[in-house]
Amino acid sequence: MTAGNDRTEMLTLAPLVAFAIVAAFTSGVAFAAQPASPAAKYPERPIRAIVPFAPGGGLDITTRLIGQKLTEKWGQNLVVDARPGAATVVGTEIAARAVPDGYTLLMITTTFAINPSLRKLPYDALKDFTPVTQLNSQPNVIVVNTGFQASSVKELIALAKSKQGGLTFASPGAGSAPHLSGELFQHMAGVKMVHVPYKGIPPAVTDVLGGRVTMLFTTTISAAPHIKTGKLKALALTSAKRLPSMPDVPTIGETVPGYQAEAFQGVVAPAGVPRAIVEKLASEIGAIVRSREIAARFEADGAVGVGSTPRQFAAFLRNETQKWGKVIREAGIKLEQ
Repeated sequence: MTAGNDRTEMLTLAPLVAFAIVAAFTSGVAFAAQPASPAAKYPERPIRAIVPFAPGGGLDITTRLIGQKLTEKWGQNLVVDARPGAATVVGTEIAARAVPDGYTLLMITTTFAINPSLRKLPYDALKDFTPVTQLNSQPNVIVVNTGFQASSVKELIALAKSKQGGLTFASPGAGSAPHLSGELFQHMAGVKMVHVPYKGIPPAVTDVLGGRVTMLFTTTISAAPHIKTGKLKALALTSAKRLPSMPDVPTIGETVPGYQAEAFQGVVAPAGVPRAIVEKLASEIGAIVRSREIAARFEADGAVGVGSTPRQFAAFLRNETQKWGKVIREAGIKLEQ
C-alpha cells in the first residue's frame, strides 16, 4: 500500500474515531448522571407510622418495638402517630391520602380486612394501599369459667346442639375479629349461640367469671393472665396449630377440621410508594420480627412472628378480606350506622 493511500485511509477513519471517543465519553457522563435508586438513601428523615387505635394497645406496643430497632439500624426515628376513631377508619383514611414517598406507613390489624364488608369506607382497602409485610399472627381463644360443664370443643358442640340458642358467647365488640371467630365456629360446627357484644374485653371477662355469659372469644394476650391464675378455663385456640406458650390448649381445628381464625398485625403504605422502598422496608422489618428477641416477645403474648414479603402479604390480605366478607354475609352481620 502506498503512503498516499495510508494518508487517505487515516483521514477517512479520523472522524469515526473521534465520534467513538465522544460517544464513549457522553455515554459515561450519562451513566454517571443516572439517579440512584430511591431506596439507596432511604430513609433520609423520620418515618411516620400511623396507628389507628388509642395509645397503649397491642399494635401501639408492637409499633414502638419495631420502631426502636429501625432507628438503631437506620439512624432515623419512626414516629408513632396515634389516630383512633371510627373502628380504625379515621387513621386509615389519613394514611390513604398521604404522599406515597415511604415516609408514611399504616399499622394494621385484622380490622383492615373486616371493615370493607361491614362499613362504607372513604378508601379502597386493597387498591389505595401497598402491602409491606405481615408482622405476626395471633389466635383467639375460647375461655369459660371454671364451673362450666364442658371441658373440650367436642363437649361444647354437644352441649350447644342440645341447647340450640341457649348458650351465649361474648366478644369485645360487634364486627371484631373475636366476634367473627365465634360466627365462623357456629357455622362450621353446626351450632347456634347468642352473641353478646361488649365495649372492650374487661367487662366481658367480668361477666364470664360471674357466669352471666357462657364463654368469651378473645385474644390470647388478654386471656392468658386469667388462664394462668386459674380464674378462666381455656377450651381451645382458633389457630391452625397449638401455641408453644399454651401447649396443653388444643385448637378448634382438631375437632372441626379446616377451622382457622387468626388475628394479625401488619404494615402497609399508601399506593404508589416506589417498589424499591417497599422491598427495603419489608426486608428490614421482616428481619426484625424474625429476630430472637422480638420473636420471644411475640411468643410471650401468644403470637407468632411472620415477616412476609410484599407479594405474600398482598395475597394474604386478599384472602382474609374475602374470608371475613363471606362470614359476615352468611351470618347477616350488620352494624348500626
